[in-house]
Amino acid sequence: MTFVDPQPSAIGAPQLDLPDLFEPIVASTTDGVPTLRILVGGEWQAADTGEDFEVRSPIDGTLIARAQRGGKGDVERAIAAATAARTGFLEVPAAERLRICEDAAQVMAGSRSAFQHTITIDLGKTAASADSEAGTTIERLDLVREEVRKIFGEYIPGDWIPGTIGKRGVVLREPLGTVAAIGPFNYPLFIPASKIIPALAAGNTVVAKAPSDAPVALLMFARALEEAGLPAGALNVVTGPGSELGDALASHPDISMVSFTGSSTAGRALARAAGPKPIHLELGGNGAGIVLSDADVEDAAAKTVAGAFKLAGQRCSGLSRILVEEAVYDEYVQRALGEAQTWTAGDPRADGVGIGPLVNAEACETVHGLVRDALDKGAELLAGGETDAAYHQPTVLAAVPLDADIVWEETFGPVLTIVKVRDEDDALDVANRSRYGLDSAVFTSDLNRAWRVAGALEVGMVTVNDAPSHGVGHFPFGGRTPDSGVGREGLGYSIDECTALKTVVLPG
Repeated sequence: MTFVDPQPSAIGAPQLDLPDLFEPIVASTTDGVPTLRILVGGEWQAADTGEDFEVRSPIDGTLIARAQRGGKGDVERAIAAATAARTGFLEVPAAERLRICEDAAQVMAGSRSAFQHTITIDLGKTAASADSEAGTTIERLDLVREEVRKIFGEYIPGDWIPGTIGKRGVVLREPLGTVAAIGPFNYPLFIPASKIIPALAAGNTVVAKAPSDAPVALLMFARALEEAGLPAGALNVVTGPGSELGDALASHPDISMVSFTGSSTAGRALARAAGPKPIHLELGGNGAGIVLSDADVEDAAAKTVAGAFKLAGQRCSGLSRILVEEAVYDEYVQRALGEAQTWTAGDPRADGVGIGPLVNAEACETVHGLVRDALDKGAELLAGGETDAAYHQPTVLAAVPLDADIVWEETFGPVLTIVKVRDEDDALDVANRSRYGLDSAVFTSDLNRAWRVAGALEVGMVTVNDAPSHGVGHFPFGGRTPDSGVGREGLGYSIDECTALKTVVLPG
């Protein structure tokens, strides 16, 4: 395997190209590099700190923007603006909130290519992956009516229980107040949007913290909602260091709920800072793809390779290890190797490239360290294994021993880790020994085996005969273990996370 133009001299240095619609998010431009603003109380402005930080494209390290280095004072101001906007936003009819979301979808659709280009430049996704993320976000806005079906509440007659005869109960779902939405770099548009949309639809105000490695798309999303008529203060967006701003958000008494997607370490820290308030955490994954002896091996190879390599492996739902029954192990390895060789790493703007860079060179080195550890412990390197700055070749490791760190850690890179297991029970034992419990998959032609394995896996979602993929969130997903988080994302289910139950008992 070889890189395709990992240093993009022929294509040119990456550069942001923001249409006029997004002019308010730009404070100034120097030598073609924009300095971005934050959004507080309906005003695009500079941070109180007077400082900014560099945003560099992982494609080649080019400086593409400067973002505000917000501090605790900016968080305080954003929360104050969101708190002040609560009463007015609650008075906005639900139909109007839906209209805003639907109009924002139209605004985004008109600027879809700009969102795609920004995600590619800012994060290094291929054009197809970046366009898919923009399209899925638009679809989530269009599907907001599916979300609000969960807000309708419940009627409970009291005459079924002696102590409540002559009474009746109405259970309402009400907004919590102000939601802190903190998203990761790997889906810098869709994941924050999937927190913001249901929170706003339910009547909450929001303070969102953009990922520092890829902050531009979320600022653009906020501008699209503003253009659609979202009232000032309903959504506020800050940029800056996650460790500082995240704790300030989570611990603030006027934050009613925290929704975070990111690493297990950061999630635990936020949970400690939040204390006894509602919190939703989607954290790390160590997904197992179990290939049983009766599987369609050709199909399983294609889908597990995609599950490991898609988005350069930077997905919590990615398949971190493939557990293959020994009866089909050799065939699987042969077919998976052939499939892997169709994936090429390089500049995501180049033709034929399926894997762009990782978010930065440090992340690439972390992944490569896991590969080296596996090789030192006896794994076989069948393909790939080379790096260049933030680029990591699609890599195939076979005969990976169970004492290799890569079997148990979230890889977050384009590595297919193949482990031979004796049988179904052995596969389940290895799968369930992980401290993570987010996604897994099983490949089999026997429906009974599929149900049995799905029932035994200690994860939040099991996909049969395909790699896990959350898409727009039609099916609910979330962690089963502390290191993979608590709560559920998904159409309608996200509303549950950012609303509170109130029971009203009436005579009658």
